[in-house]
Amino acid sequence: MPADVIPVSVLTGFLGSGKTTILGHLLRQLEFSRTAIIINEFGEIGLDHQLVKASEDSFIELQTGCLCCKVRTDLEQTLQDLLQRRDEGNCPSFNRVVIETSGLADPAPILQTLMTDTSIAGRLVLGGVVTTVDAVTGAGTLTSESISQKQVAIADRIVLTKLDLVGGAQHALIRRLKELNAAAPVLCADHGRIDSPSLFGDGLSVPQARSLAVGSWMAEEAHGHSHAQHHADIETYAVVRTQPIRAVALTLLLETLAEHCGADLLRLKGIVNIAESPDQPAVIHGVQHVFHAPVWLERWPSNDRRSRIVFITRCIPQRWVEVLLDAISAEVVDLLGKAPAS
Repeated sequence: MPADVIPVSVLTGFLGSGKTTILGHLLRQLEFSRTAIIINEFGEIGLDHQLVKASEDSFIELQTGCLCCKVRTDLEQTLQDLLQRRDEGNCPSFNRVVIETSGLADPAPILQTLMTDTSIAGRLVLGGVVTTVDAVTGAGTLTSESISQKQVAIADRIVLTKLDLVGGAQHALIRRLKELNAAAPVLCADHGRIDSPSLFGDGLSVPQARSLAVGSWMAEEAHGHSHAQHHADIETYAVVRTQPIRAVALTLLLETLAEHCGADLLRLKGIVNIAESPDQPAVIHGVQHVFHAPVWLERWPSNDRRSRIVFITRCIPQRWVEVLLDAISAEVVDLLGKAPAS
């Protein structure tokens, strides 16, 4: 019997922003009782008020029933080892994986591994990205640390922490977060507690959740055309098309973006009306030069059948992307019109 597909979510955020506190709270909740945690960190980690140290075996069963390990060599090997132990019955049978990154880490390589590693294909797939932001120091960190900006920019959800220490709403900070990432909802944690059972529910791996995930991604574009949001050199915008897009045109667009934009394409995600399959939209997802294979929904999540692609970029103008897509689409239509009938 084929193994279940397991979503792998990423919990990121700058140093001291409360990632481990939130994770400890989540692991005490019933719906997270079968979770494997991978910590991409050095030294000792305080988790759920217990001091967790990586042993020679690297995997530790927590009192909650969850499993904890550290990245020993590289992420691919750690994930393969985790799956092997699960298959052999040598660890709890987890149904989700959460990777907690180092506070100084760029999460993009982790996302790329989950999207491209053939050794885990069909077993583990990329879930949501959650970024924590410290309400006390977050504004200053976003100004001085470019990695903090990137952590926020690629998030599916942003969680504000330490609000009890600032005594009041953080409207200015929230505005800055929205400038970096207009599509991600901003949630608030109370001493690490957060009432959001869907905190890591943005993955592409769970069929019944896909329509909800797509709806969340596109919420900002629901009432009109796209609008650009930017902070420093990071910009967020959506490219919207009312006419269906040919499958080959979409492929050429993604290939061109990967080749020419590379590291400047921080994240891309969207729902596309493919001309050859109008009743089953394609969900696309990319990080820098790496793109996940399209996920085909069984039906449209709403009556809105426009193609909507959200871009989070560094110095890639929206107009350039739109002109590129239009040029590729026109060329494809011209070539198909000249092709001999089969």
